[in-house]
Amino acid sequence: MEEGRDRRVLSDRRKKPTPRWSWYTFFGRRTRFRRKTDQEKGGHLDRYSHFMFFLLVLILGLNILDSFFTMVILDSGGEELNPVVGAFIDLHGDFFWIWRFLIVSIALILLYLHHGFTMIRRVTIGIGLIYVVIVVYQVHLIFYH
Repeated sequence: MEEGRDRRVLSDRRKKPTPRWSWYTFFGRRTRFRRKTDQEKGGHLDRYSHFMFFLLVLILGLNILDSFFTMVILDSGGEELNPVVGAFIDLHGDFFWIWRFLIVSIALILLYLHHGFTMIRRVTIGIGLIYVVIVVYQVHLIFYH
């Protein structure tokens, strides 16, 4: 046998995917894909970008503002244009915002876990822009009508 030859037998860590919840979920190093083909394809990452976290917290905050402004507008004699939210308001009254908050929060968690995919990033940015437009419109209704 050769002297100094490494006799360790290491298993290839790439044979099985990293589990969704593991040490690497919180302390992993991979925050983006290095290769252009991997960036285009997308996938799951060890850690998530600060921008995406900020965007999702912003969407959650805008959702809360939307619920609050909806209640203000309804109390002023306005009407809900979204039939799904209207049904929740009819069913749960002023507590509709709790269900809305839970549903949006669960959806945002799912978006956050899968944000390594290009389509998910685009959808999340689109949702954020839609919420900004809705909240600005509601502020306009409250203060200028």
